[in-house]
Amino acid sequence: MDRSFFSRDVVTVARALIGVTVTVDGVGGVIVETEAYDAADPASHSFAGPKARNATMFGPAGAAYVYRIYGLHHCLNVTCGDGAAVLIRALAPTDGVATMQERRGISVRSASLCAGPGRLCSALDIDLAFDGKPLDALPFAWRDRAVAPPILATPRIGITRAAATPWRFILPGSPSLSRPAPAADRR
Repeated sequence: MDRSFFSRDVVTVARALIGVTVTVDGVGGVIVETEAYDAADPASHSFAGPKARNATMFGPAGAAYVYRIYGLHHCLNVTCGDGAAVLIRALAPTDGVATMQERRGISVRSASLCAGPGRLCSALDIDLAFDGKPLDALPFAWRDRAVAPPILATPRIGITRAAATPWRFILPGSPSLSRPAPAADRR
């Protein structure tokens, strides 16, 4: 996938990433959960305009935007240009599972290995050094989905502003989600 994939509306990209496989140095899995954020969104890091922390969001589409949350976990986003980015919330592990287990200190194959942005970055060994790296170059590799999977839109989680905006996209029924879909959305 080249940068043009990411140079689209952030909601379109967030939905299109469900079912795509991403690896970092050969370690990764199938994306099963994303969240969209744009510059007009009060929950977005870009809402208040460019700052040192969010500069990557205002750069070109197709870059990794990595930041630290709660002072210890990293989060991986893909930029879509103009202050928009998609948070990769969860992967179903497929490639380099033993390496991910070692990095996370988990000895058995677990659906929760990459269930959540902090766990995902720990398993893929992503830190602030990845901020700004192009997504269409190594160490990143992408395999597009063969067919479009079912996708469920739900409210975003872990935020207080604009939390009801249904810009969280999930692969329904995946055991690797950071949190199951709300009961009202599972009908």
